[in-house]
Parts: sequence; structure tokens; C-alpha cells
Amino acid sequence: MIGIDIVGLKRIEKSYNAFGERFLSRFLCPEEISLCQKKDGNLVVSRIAGFWAAKEAISKALGVGIGKELGFLDILIKKNQQGKPYATLKTQKLEAFQVSSIALSITHDVGCAIAVAMLEKSSNFPNLKS
Repeated sequence: MIGIDIVGLKRIEKSYNAFGERFLSRFLCPEEISLCQKKDGNLVVSRIAGFWAAKEAISKALGVGIGKELGFLDILIKKNQQGKPYATLKTQKLEAFQVSSIALSITHDVGCAIAVAMLEKSSNFPNLKS
């Protein structure tokens, strides 16, 4: 299953300027907010937008979007030691959607952030339709 999303950096910046931390806490957990900060503590809009796009792409790959079945905070974005982003779902959602792996790529350029997610269903559930 594949999902993709694109979001304008200005849109994210405008929302953050209007609502501040309240905006961020609606779709990012504290650990994710930390990943969106520079060493001086200032937030990087392109990273915030990239995380937004990543969560949207994952929800699209699952075929449900962000809503009743899957919330922004059910999706967790992390980075490995080399700084490459990766994602997982909360345990309850991994089981509900029967996801075994999530591949994620995020990029930002010309005022946009784009994310692509590819999900695999668990082989423990062979009767599922893809």
C-alpha cells in the first residue's frame, strides 16, 4: 500500500504562528516536536511540514485518511542515528491495520514538503486483501 502527501511550508508556518504549541500538539507528540527543533531550540518549519506530510501519506496508504479510525497521534515519526526518518503506529493501530512495516521518505523543496509511505501488511494475516 502506498500513500503520498504534499503540503505548503507557508500553510504550516501560518498555522503555527496563529496557534503556536496548540497547533503542534494536535499532530505531534513531544518527542516529534523535539525532532523538529534545531540545537538552539527554534523550530524548523520544513521539518514540521515534513512530519505533517508523512502522517498524511501513511493515513492515505492505509486508505482511511486522518479521522475517526486513525488520528495524527496514532502515527509516530522518529529518526535513526543517521537522521533518516522512519515511522510506526501505536501498537493498537499496528494490530488493527495489521501493518508489519512502514517505509517512509520525506523531502522539502520550493516551498513544499512531500512524503511517500509504503506499508506492508503482516504475513500473519494471509487472508487479507491488499
